[in-house]
Amino acid sequence: MPEPSTAVPPSGPDGPDGSERRTPPLRPGAYDPADYADCVVRSAEAAGVSPLLVMTVLHNEAYKPHHPVLERLWQWWKPEASFGVANMHRATFEQVRRAHGLSGRWQDLRDDPALAIHAAALYLKDLDQILPERHVRRYTRAELLALGYNAGGRNMRAFARGVPPGPMARSYLRRFRAHRSRAAAVLANGGRPRGTAAE
Repeated sequence: MPEPSTAVPPSGPDGPDGSERRTPPLRPGAYDPADYADCVVRSAEAAGVSPLLVMTVLHNEAYKPHHPVLERLWQWWKPEASFGVANMHRATFEQVRRAHGLSGRWQDLRDDPALAIHAAALYLKDLDQILPERHVRRYTRAELLALGYNAGGRNMRAFARGVPPGPMARSYLRRFRAHRSRAAAVLANGGRPRGTAAE
């Protein structure tokens, strides 16, 4: 049984309680996962997964605005929408919360990027534990974990056996492969994409 992970890994003096609480921007197109690189590294290390995997998943999940107000509006239009910078659905969050003793609620993901990233890293860890060591060669382990993040653990194991992914999963995999180098550049450059000045 996993040890409880009740707290998000500390992230310095940014928020009043020491956690990373920078709100994603309201302006469409202004959100950049690179702004949360420090939180990604801490959460990935605490969960025992690759920061590159977590950062690449964040890039894949950056297709919609993540400001809390916009996420509330999105949920009004689509009640079963996912929340937070890592786009986590309620059922997945509840699974992670129970497995790791998280004290936050699913709704908190809208307002707390650190909790969203921490929950994503823990979920990727859980997926890694159920992914067989041997799998078809056409995917790397990181690619299968990303597919599991998108399509669930049961589908991930099927893909690992060689079952072809459907159109949505194939699209997710293409974007994951395309975003991997950008995510690596972000992590290598202290949280900023290559070619931008450090702030």
